[in-house]
Amino acid sequence: MLRYFNVFGQRQDANAAYAAVIPRFITALQQDRPATIYGDGLQSRDFTHVDNVVGANISALSAPEGALGEAFNIACGDRITLHDLYSRLAALTGKTTAPMYAPPRPGDVRHSRADITRAAQALGYQPRTTLADGLRKTTEWFAMQRHSTAPGGFGQRT
Repeated sequence: MLRYFNVFGQRQDANAAYAAVIPRFITALQQDRPATIYGDGLQSRDFTHVDNVVGANISALSAPEGALGEAFNIACGDRITLHDLYSRLAALTGKTTAPMYAPPRPGDVRHSRADITRAAQALGYQPRTTLADGLRKTTEWFAMQRHSTAPGGFGQRT
């Protein structure tokens, strides 16, 4: 069993009921409106790009028999605060819009960081896409989507 931590990447729907924070932040920044950070922004998460999840799934296909029935954390094994995440995404999008802060949501975990040691040992899993590279790929994809649907954009239908 693979347990994915805060997966993000291209093709995420920022408007879905359970949309992840990264596409919501990117979309808000692209639209020059403040994104909402619940709490003080110092809570942290272990985000992993979808490429790492694909790699983990492929590794699991050839897992040794001893790994069957076991649970493995799939993430980067690191964490970033939501405040720092927003700052990085603002830099990548070239925007300066400050976030809005709202009261913390009940039940939110303050800090989350995956221990990926067992996945590395049993499956040979190693995250290949860093947070920085994943954020860059994701913001580039969202920018292309925004451009392709703009009037005169290459994705517009006539």
